[in-house]
Amino acid sequence: MSNPTADWEKVGDRFYRKVKLYDAIFDQDLELENYIVAGAPYGGAMGTYASDNIDWLSDSIAALFRDEAKVQSYRASQAAKSSIDIYSFSGKLIRSIKWDKGSIRGLGWSEDERLLVITEDGTVRCYYDLQGDFTQFSLGFGAEEHKVKTCRFWPSGFVAILSNNHLVAVTHYTEPRPKLLAIPPEDEVHSWTVIPPAYTLSRSVEVLLAVGQTIYVIDSSDTEDRILPNGPFKHISVSPNGQYVTLYTEDGMVWVITSDFQNKIGEYESKAKTPPKDVQWCGNDAVMLAWEDEVHLIGPNGASLRYYFDGWVHLLPDVDGVRLVTNDICEFLQKVPDCTEDVFKPGSTSPASVLLDAVDQLEKKSPKADENIRLIRSNLPDAVGTCVQAAGQEFSVHWQKQLLKAASFGKSILDLYSSDDFVDMCEALRILNAVRDYKIGLPLSYDQYRRLTSEKLIQRLINRHEYLLAIRLSDHLRLPANKIHVHWASQKVRNSTEDEDTICNAVVSKLQNKPGISFEVVARAAYDEGRSHLATQLLHHETHAGKQVPLLLAMEEDEIALDKALESGDTDLVFFVLLQLKKKLPLASFFRLLTNRPVATAIVESSAKGQDQELLKDLYYQDDRRLDGANLLFSDALHQTAPQTKVDKLRLAVKLLGDSKDPNSTLHSRSYIEAQALIRAQASLDHDLDAHYSGLSLHETILGLIKTGYGKRAAKLQSDFKVPEKQWWWLRLRGLVAKRDFGELEEVSKQRRSPIGWEAFFNEVLGAGNHKLAGLFVGKCVGLSARERGEMWVKCGMVVKAGEELVKVKDVDGLEELRGKAKGGETAEIERMIGLFRSRR
Repeated sequence: MSNPTADWEKVGDRFYRKVKLYDAIFDQDLELENYIVAGAPYGGAMGTYASDNIDWLSDSIAALFRDEAKVQSYRASQAAKSSIDIYSFSGKLIRSIKWDKGSIRGLGWSEDERLLVITEDGTVRCYYDLQGDFTQFSLGFGAEEHKVKTCRFWPSGFVAILSNNHLVAVTHYTEPRPKLLAIPPEDEVHSWTVIPPAYTLSRSVEVLLAVGQTIYVIDSSDTEDRILPNGPFKHISVSPNGQYVTLYTEDGMVWVITSDFQNKIGEYESKAKTPPKDVQWCGNDAVMLAWEDEVHLIGPNGASLRYYFDGWVHLLPDVDGVRLVTNDICEFLQKVPDCTEDVFKPGSTSPASVLLDAVDQLEKKSPKADENIRLIRSNLPDAVGTCVQAAGQEFSVHWQKQLLKAASFGKSILDLYSSDDFVDMCEALRILNAVRDYKIGLPLSYDQYRRLTSEKLIQRLINRHEYLLAIRLSDHLRLPANKIHVHWASQKVRNSTEDEDTICNAVVSKLQNKPGISFEVVARAAYDEGRSHLATQLLHHETHAGKQVPLLLAMEEDEIALDKALESGDTDLVFFVLLQLKKKLPLASFFRLLTNRPVATAIVESSAKGQDQELLKDLYYQDDRRLDGANLLFSDALHQTAPQTKVDKLRLAVKLLGDSKDPNSTLHSRSYIEAQALIRAQASLDHDLDAHYSGLSLHETILGLIKTGYGKRAAKLQSDFKVPEKQWWWLRLRGLVAKRDFGELEEVSKQRRSPIGWEAFFNEVLGAGNHKLAGLFVGKCVGLSARERGEMWVKCGMVVKAGEELVKVKDVDGLEELRGKAKGGETAEIERMIGLFRSRR
């Protein structure tokens, strides 16, 4: 196996390595120099685009664009090409997207591998799954009029510069809201770049514009001139951590300064007569300049290194390095990680290096292995950890195994050592080696994998239709695989040419026993492809009615949607379905759906009672529910103000009940007729007496008449409406008491009998404060005991009268109790009464 340091080069006091990832990437006939290349972060996709009007440069992510600003000659087939071709880094074509929407001015990728295409008129397309599906929005702010010149991207957004130098920023792709930044100078822009919001003090994207001899910093509210000398600057590039900025001057000088423009870190003289075509950062420690077939790597303190290539080379930056892409090869250039340098650096005597050598000696059965272990015994835990980390940084499977073997050997000697890091690294390397394979083409480094996360890596495999590998990784990581199965099924219903029953059986047999499967997603994919029957079949296997119903409604399967909602027992869901159906169906069709569905009918009725009386009337009419319809008319009549309108409503209610077979209809009809008579009588009273009796009940009307002195009219109402005698006496009593007509009440007391008894008169009159008149009714309460009548006399303040009642029945004990209630002369009289009984004893 080759030496692990064979591809290392020293730049200053640090080592850099150029790792070969893939070879024979593109067809040799592809003139790569005529394209602008961009690459997705974390080893994502790259693509090619050929257009008739691309004259801009991009340093974003994975795409190749034909640069029409260059003098070139193409084959006829290439000249006619108009598509965006998406490739893996190993050269595998993932998708070709036909393009006929105008000149492209920006193309980039988001962190979650969404392809962003910005056209000259400000239209933005976001391709979210590598398969051609997209969402679209417009930049606005005059982009259609002034046209987009070019764009710069960061993982979650981009900035577009218009021909009038105005800057439009989009900071989120999920909910894009284009925003116009502060107005920059109108002079020619030599170069520009952006600092992402995560690395600015304002937490707003900042744009660096090279205008004239200086640099302007533009954010959402301000434009600031940094007053730099030695411009104009032909290239500007910001480090991945946003802390440093590289400037390339017109005379070939490279400046590295802090992003706040306060400190100069270093400079380098390229001695080139022409400016480079691209300037990128390699991690956060070095800068790369790229010409057609030559690359300069500039490290700290101006140290440099040069690489030469057989053909045109493109730089695709990532968080921890840069990928170098030519027709023949894809390589990854990065600073050698500290742990790797610690193990493999020539002449290294670090514990990790000694441990690796010990394993080599052990395989040779040399006693030197034991000597090496004794030398590093005190540092053995650190050596094991370093070997584990170094294994993660290796792309070579051979050296991964050697380093893990060394770590395993070292930890077997230790008495106490947690193997968690070792196990996690083995797991991670199995995943990385699987996705780095040329058939997949995801050349992730370990640091990129940690930033990306396992879940997002699996999503990338799903987008590439690498379902088997995605399922194996999910099983390996103990993650749910339901999204993988659903995506597979969705693609099958979209692309399969088999008949729909065969497709349904294949999907159901594959998914029905899998946990967490949503057939609704698959059914929606089928519906979007125009396969409504297949979608309906698949929805029958969805267990959640809340997912079934909305799609069934969208598919015009109204009856099935309603039945599924009713089967679920979820009244809110049933109400939602009914609301949607009422909005889109004619009323007759809506009522037909309710036939033989009593729960749905009850929900409609309950809702309509408080919100839609007309719907309720139509429902009762449709179901021939005459009594309910009549009651609704009666309720409506009660809310009317005009007497004649009330009478008309009641007359309609009586008419509606005319042919009803309900045995209660006669009783209700009679009540409505009486209500009409009462309304007429009240209207007459209002007119004759200049009062307001309309809207009152019969009892309230009679009581009101008695209170106002119209006893005869009240008696007539009692006679006309056959008010029961007891009710009439109660109304008369309360009316006279309220009127304080004590004379009339005294006349009543002279009558021999009362249908409601005389105790009621006593209580009402006593409550009105007339104790004397109340006393007239005590003697008439013959049904009460003497002691109860005595209590009534006491309430009237007539203790002596109470004593006389008790004397009649010879109740000495009652008299004794009464003595304590007596006052003044009453006490002597009560004593006399008690004395009568004592003398007899």
